[in-house]
Amino acid sequence: GDVIVGDIDGVVVVPRDTAAQVAEASAARTAKEHKNRVRLKAGELGVDMYGLRAKLLELGVEYVDE
Repeated sequence: GDVIVGDIDGVVVVPRDTAAQVAEASAARTAKEHKNRVRLKAGELGVDMYGLRAKLLELGVEYVDE
């Protein structure tokens, strides 16, 4: 009764009682990844998109835009 899903990255077994919840979470993640790809394709930097400039500064890393 479990759900088995496979793609080029691998295979996963999802217990039947959580299949609907897992499918919803998967759809949400796919939509988020699509939006991120659109933003990156438009030229937005990942360092800004993911809010990493502050973390880099905190770690003492100097980020240089060129």
